[in-house]
Amino acid sequence: MALKNWMIILGIVLWTADLSIAVNKSMSPMETLQGSFDQIITILNDPSYKAGQEKVTQRNKIWRIARPIFNFDEISRRVVGKPWNHFSPDEKKRFSVVFSDFLGFTYIDKLQGEFNQVQIDFAKELVRGSKAIVRTRLRRKNQEIPIDYRMHRVDESWKIYDILLEDGLSLVKNYRVQFTSILKNNTPAQLIEQLERKLAQQYPST
Repeated sequence: MALKNWMIILGIVLWTADLSIAVNKSMSPMETLQGSFDQIITILNDPSYKAGQEKVTQRNKIWRIARPIFNFDEISRRVVGKPWNHFSPDEKKRFSVVFSDFLGFTYIDKLQGEFNQVQIDFAKELVRGSKAIVRTRLRRKNQEIPIDYRMHRVDESWKIYDILLEDGLSLVKNYRVQFTSILKNNTPAQLIEQLERKLAQQYPST
């Protein structure tokens, strides 16, 4: 399957975490993810969000629910790679904010157009100290796709820092390739400005 299609499918399960679960310190990694899938699916299938400005409302509602479960500071560090050490503290903060919004809105946008009759089965969780992998299977029409969530403990809560598909496609590695190429000829500030412009152009109502 093409990379674009894989990443669209990845998006279906990317934004599925509830703030109330994210801050519940007694939850296991699997419970942290599992508890809110039904809520997100309900929002995505709600016909009242299907047209016009309501789709923006739907997107923003999903994003407010989903964002707390991801460690975007860690994801940002990983997607940039070694050049992260050359970012100033302010540049790190700006990048993390704009990248998280750009990533979130991009995939939620695709979710709103692609989502249809998806079921997610939780297989098992593997926990080693402060890190864990939650193995799931996404079932969509005639497809069954293994998806692994890489998580770690942050302030006693479990948060996602990468997602893997069956062919080894990693969310982090996919973006690292892109940003490494851009940073060969651009400064961190220029990369951030590019992302900010794209975000403003594609989502002016944000």
